[in-house]
Amino acid sequence: MTLINNKALFERSHRTEKDAKVKERMLLVLNVVYHGKVAAQVAREIHRSRSWACQWLKGYDKQGMDGLKDIPKNGRRTELPVEIEYKIKTILKESNQGWTTKQIEQLIVQNTGVRYHLNHIYRIVKKWGFKQKVPRKVPVNTASKEKKDEFKKRQNRYLVWVPNTKKKTLP
Repeated sequence: MTLINNKALFERSHRTEKDAKVKERMLLVLNVVYHGKVAAQVAREIHRSRSWACQWLKGYDKQGMDGLKDIPKNGRRTELPVEIEYKIKTILKESNQGWTTKQIEQLIVQNTGVRYHLNHIYRIVKKWGFKQKVPRKVPVNTASKEKKDEFKKRQNRYLVWVPNTKKKTLP
């Protein structure tokens, strides 16, 4: 918990703060605590609600600067047990071919009976450290490597330099 008692230190930390949301909350605290303004008025000036201002002022009073930062929120946990997750990962690692999200969905349904949306399966597979393989487009009608090298080595016979034949004379 870091409460900054000095106004100059708080202003300096406000200027150096990178996170825009935290900086906005620090502006609120700076105006209310150090400049003596009313919380509702400051909230109106920065286009926020009075309850928003009270919430962040309370957080600053209880936790100091840490009370102005966002609390990380975890999403819903996956329903895949760790053993089955490990089994699916090993199947994916050992195969030499690429997998589609539809095939991975079928693998998960066979092993657990749980159905996920294809977008969520993509997120899960990305979280496991796998990357999407996209086939590279190869042009069909291209010259062979030898012909390309020959073309690069060939003299550029189409560019001709013609010197200026007209001479300018001074009057």
